[in-house]
This record gives sequence, structure tokens and C-alpha cells, in this order.
Amino acid sequence: MKLVAVTSCPTGIAHTYMAAEALEQAGRAAGHEVAVETQGAAGSMPLDPRVIADADGVIYAADLEVKDKDRFAGKPFVDVGVKKAVHDAPGVIAAAIAAVESGVPAPGATGHAPGTGPAGPVTKVDSNAGVGTRVRQWLMTGVSYMIPFVAAGGILIALSFMLAQLAWGDEGVVRVTEVPLDDLMTSFNVVSLQDWAVLLFQTGGVAFGFLVPVLSGFIAYAIADRPGLVPGFVGGSVSVLVGAGFLGGLVTGFLAGFVALWIARWKVPKGVRGVMPVVVIPLLSSFVVGLVMFVIIGRPIASLMDGLSSWLNGLSGSNLVLLGLLLGAMMGFDLGGPINKVAYTFAVTGLATEGLDADATQYKVMAAVMAAGMVAPLAMALATVVRKKLFTHAEQENGKAAWLLGASFISEGAIPFAAADPWRVIVSSIAGSAATGAIVMAFGCTLRAPHGGIWVLPLIGNPLGFILAIAIGVVVMAAIVVALKSAKPNPLVEAEQAADEQAALVGQTA
Repeated sequence: MKLVAVTSCPTGIAHTYMAAEALEQAGRAAGHEVAVETQGAAGSMPLDPRVIADADGVIYAADLEVKDKDRFAGKPFVDVGVKKAVHDAPGVIAAAIAAVESGVPAPGATGHAPGTGPAGPVTKVDSNAGVGTRVRQWLMTGVSYMIPFVAAGGILIALSFMLAQLAWGDEGVVRVTEVPLDDLMTSFNVVSLQDWAVLLFQTGGVAFGFLVPVLSGFIAYAIADRPGLVPGFVGGSVSVLVGAGFLGGLVTGFLAGFVALWIARWKVPKGVRGVMPVVVIPLLSSFVVGLVMFVIIGRPIASLMDGLSSWLNGLSGSNLVLLGLLLGAMMGFDLGGPINKVAYTFAVTGLATEGLDADATQYKVMAAVMAAGMVAPLAMALATVVRKKLFTHAEQENGKAAWLLGASFISEGAIPFAAADPWRVIVSSIAGSAATGAIVMAFGCTLRAPHGGIWVLPLIGNPLGFILAIAIGVVVMAAIVVALKSAKPNPLVEAEQAADEQAALVGQTA
């Protein structure tokens, strides 16, 4: 059969593409043709209409609302989360084939004209899920839209500091922040490293300034749809203004979403309905959010943020190492899942703190988190090379891709291994990632960029210590996972090896 699929995950970075590859491989293994459209952070290349027309069925492996879903109207389909496609692609393919054979029809148009995008940004929140699941989905929606701003702004600022040190020397990190904006706009010199450093710093600062408003706005959007955007962004901006930071952004996101949802459900006269989404909802919800933040909770949250910042800056020695150990363990626990994202969000929001010294604890936290997040895929890649016979053919192929994924700080590169053997891989991952986080802290490594892995090495303070910490964590995890797998070999691996030996004997006989 011919199948088409659409994959997307909340961040649009790793699971989106891993699910696509898994579905394509599972389709080929089952004798079917699968064409996949990835709707990731980098955009998407829509499937050819002729491919869609020829398809027997559709697979939606998405945690966000699929764009242009009406293209697939009338075709049998299955709708699963993106992790299901990563963990059990053969099962998803089998379900899609069953849907085709039973003739389950897909829904019709989704409310917009064929060939056009959806009316607004995409999200996918299961209204029938439990409270905990919905809260996670609301949070992940905000984080998914925040990450591109964090990455762009953080890397631009980090590059500006690097150029500033070349232009001004050791004082460059401070000097670049003191240049007036008017000087940049009126006397920019294309051959001056100082001016380029200032340009990068100012541009990155603007991008980074959207972090909290975007987080708040899209949490509210996930709760209340479009009516939540205005009060969410307003609340996030107020959080920045009063010094409440990302904690304030989380609070205003939920507050704005629920207030906007409540107002949107008011039963009003027909004559008022037309102005509700344009005037009444944004006006009243923004007023409520502003009132609550300015008058009631803004100052207490700001004090909490100040206390958190003071606590971080006061950490040293063994306390700092223990923090690195904890954050590293969180990064290695669920490999891109909620616990991993909590640690990562804690690190990247710390970068937004103003007035940080070059060796501030926030920069050390970011270094520990990124290094720990690189360990699992690199360790599994190493394990598949060192003890190849402990892994299936598919895992050996995944190991080749895991080198690049790990080097690029994509923890999800280890998910195929964890899905096949959860407790051995996760236990090993926690140990290796925790070791790396602690060692990075002990070495005093710093990082101003929120993403990039090995590709932002010039932006890392003490890069040799950073690489050594990763190498130690990778060896620790690889050694543990090899030892655990050696104690109880995988029956599937043994079956594949027996089949390979039988094929070799047949080949020799022929």
C-alpha cells in the first residue's frame, strides 16, 4: 500500500524527524511505501498533491495540530502522538493498514480553504486528557514557541561577547553592554569589530527580550486559543517589567488563558458578539492580568526570582557540583521528555538574567545542562561500536545517526534505544549524564549559548574541560549499558545473529 504521514512535535526539533525516519523504515520493512511530511521548527515541505491523491491512507504522528489537514479529507487515517511513531513505528504502520482495510473515513475540511495554512499558530491539547497531561501540553506549547527566540537571541549575544573580547580585550564583555544605541545607529563602521559586537549584542538582546512574553502568550493560547494571545503577551511583558521573570511568565500564561477562556464563554447579546474577540476579550482579560500582576502577585514573584538568583550566585564548591549532578540526572532521565525540559528551561531562562558576570552560575548551569544532554546519544553510539553484537541491526543503524544527534545536543537521539530497552538505557543515561553535569560544574565551564552542542564550542568557557566532562560521561554510560546488556542478552539480537550465521552458511554452501 501507499501511505502518507505528517509528523510534528512540540519543539519541532528532534521527535519530528525521528518519527519520520522510523515510519519510513517500518513501512519499507513491511513492504509498503510511506511518504512523510515533517512539520518541524524549520518549516515544512508539503507533500506533492499527486502523492496524496495516490495514497491509500494517512498517518498523523503529531503533538501539534496538523497544517492543511483538509488535503487528506476522505482518506482512512490513524492519529497518534509523535512518540508512538518513534517507539512503535511498525505498530503505527499496522494500525494504518487496518484503517485502510476497514475503510475508516477521515474528517472533512478543518475550517480553512484547501491549500492554506490554519487560522493561527498550531498546538495540540487533548481536552479529554487528565489535568496533569493538559498542564504539560499547555506548558510545552509555550516552551516550543519560546525556544527559537532563546536560541537566536542567546547565540547572537554569545557571539557578540566573543567579538567584544577580540575587540576590547578582557573588558570586552562589559564594554559591549555600555555602548549607547544611538552610537550604533549613527556611526556604524563595517570594518570595526567593536561595532559588529554591539550590533550582535543589541539584536540578540531584542530577540531574547521576547522570551517571557512568548512563553506566557502561547501558554495562554494553548488554553484559550486566539483570545489568550493578547493577555498572555501583555502578562509576560508585565512580568519582565516588574522583574518577575520566567516564573511570572508561567503564572501570567495560565492566568491569561483561563481569564480569556472564561470571558469568551460569556453568553452575550448577538449585537455584542462581533466585538467580543476584537475588543471585549482582549480589553478585559488584559486589564485583569495587569491588575493581578502589578497590584497583587508581581512583587512577591519578583522577590522569589531575586532569591533564586542570589541562591544560584551563592553556590560554590560541592554545592555547585551537587546542582550539576541533579540537573545532569534530569537531562538523562527521559531524554527530551518533561523532566528533561524542566532542567533545560531552568537553564535557558537563567541566561535572561541581567547584569551577569562572565563566570556567573547561570552560565555554568547552561554548560552543565547542555553537556549532560549530549551524553546519552553519544554513549549509545559508542556502545554500538564497542559491543556491536549486543544490539539489533536497527539499533546499530540508529547508533550511526546518534553520533551527529549527540554532538548537536539532541538528547532524543537515544530514544530508540530507550524504547527498546527502557530500564537498562535509562539507568545508564542517568548515571552518565549526572557524572557529566557534576564534572562540568567542578571544572567551572560556562556557556552563554542555549543550544548548538559541539558547534558552539568557541562560545564555551574552558572548552577542554567541557569536552573532557562529556567524554567521561559517555564512557561511564557506555560501560554501564554494555555491562547490563551483557548480563542478559536480548533474544531478538540472538535471533538476528542466528539468522546471519545461517545466511552465511547458506552463502558458503552455494
